[in-house]
Amino acid sequence: MLNQTLKKLFNRDLHKLKIEIESYQNEANLWIVDQSITNSAGNLCLHLIGNLNTYIGATLGGSGYIRNRELEFSLKDVPRYELIEKIDQTIEVVNQTLDKLTVEEIAAEYPLLVLEEKTSTEYFLVHLATHLAYHLGQINYHRRLLDAV
Repeated sequence: MLNQTLKKLFNRDLHKLKIEIESYQNEANLWIVDQSITNSAGNLCLHLIGNLNTYIGATLGGSGYIRNRELEFSLKDVPRYELIEKIDQTIEVVNQTLDKLTVEEIAAEYPLLVLEEKTSTEYFLVHLATHLAYHLGQINYHRRLLDAV
């Protein structure tokens, strides 16, 4: 089933996100923005956590999560251990929600209009997985650039 495939991909990439955040040699570098890099790794991490908790946890799983998207990009200096805890909590929410989704729910229209037009839940879940992978790559590149200095 698609939900089990997506679960494997989300778990893979969320665990890689943890490794990236843990791998910064200097924790302060998580929050650096430089030149044309407008988002720090810490803020991208918060953004991914908010995104998945909103669109999977709250919308599909009924978790009650309330997103403050502005804070995802304005908060600074959140301790690394808190980011890791938030990632672990997100993994749990994603797994619990995907485990409960039926084939019919995945095929149905996604309950919110998020993109330019309505989509199926299947399409939107794939979109969320690629969104996670996109920002994970940015974080990896950010870390390698800053750790090389």
